Amino acid sequence: MSLKSLLVPVDFTEVSKVAMEHAAKLAETIDASVVLLNVVSDAEEVHEAKEKLAAEAKIIADSNSNVSVSTAVRIGNIFEDIAQTAAEESAVLIIMGTHGAKGWQKLTGSYALKVITSSKIPFIVVQTKGIKSSGYDDIVVPMDLGQHSKQKLETVADMAKYFSSRVHIFADRVESDAQKVKNNIIFAHKYLTGKGIQHDTKVAEKTGHFDEQVLAYSKEVDADLIVIMNEGVGMFGGKHEQAMITNAEEIPVMAVNAKDSGVAGGTVFSR
Repeated sequence: MSLKSLLVPVDFTEVSKVAMEHAAKLAETIDASVVLLNVVSDAEEVHEAKEKLAAEAKIIADSNSNVSVSTAVRIGNIFEDIAQTAAEESAVLIIMGTHGAKGWQKLTGSYALKVITSSKIPFIVVQTKGIKSSGYDDIVVPMDLGQHSKQKLETVADMAKYFSSRVHIFADRVESDAQKVKNNIIFAHKYLTGKGIQHDTKVAEKTGHFDEQVLAYSKEVDADLIVIMNEGVGMFGGKHEQAMITNAEEIPVMAVNAKDSGVAGGTVFSR
């Protein structure tokens, strides 16, 4: 029996179905169970929610015989109940769908960012782009001069081992501190090489608008996932992180929690 669990908030829209597909593939790959969560506003909705969740759980179980699936219905609001359920279920990762201004009580933009940045658990946020049978083949890792930027590498390296992914380091161009940018790239190269991870590195062509350049580069390499830090208003600033999460290319985005220091301590993908 797996000791890891993945939580999927479900509102029965198409994007939450995509989130369930991602969760099922991840659970199968890293030997985890899946917990489907639906949050309702009053007790009268509980019975119907349980039946609908059971149907979704059966679909996952029938297609992924090695994945254990359970369900949970909570009366309340998503901003509190996602985090609370994750804690109760000892979830190590939350996979959540988001789209426009529909579903999940408008869980997009600043609302989605609020849920994600208030969590101590990493998130993968998806739109309509499903997951390949091979998983996440190409992972883009934006890297700026922030103190936590290097910490993403541990999670990315562990994940890349499972899926035999190629990692694309995309560094911000900072003319005033070009040497630090270079040092960060050297660090990333040495770290990923030491882990046996296929990778390449590139520096942004111009200063400013880093978020836009990250998305353009991600499209160029046909990225399956972009990994950012969960730092509140962090690398890109609040509104830019919102744009990243709900990007027009609909590339899934993983938000990794910042640690106090170092590139160590284990991740959700640690074996």
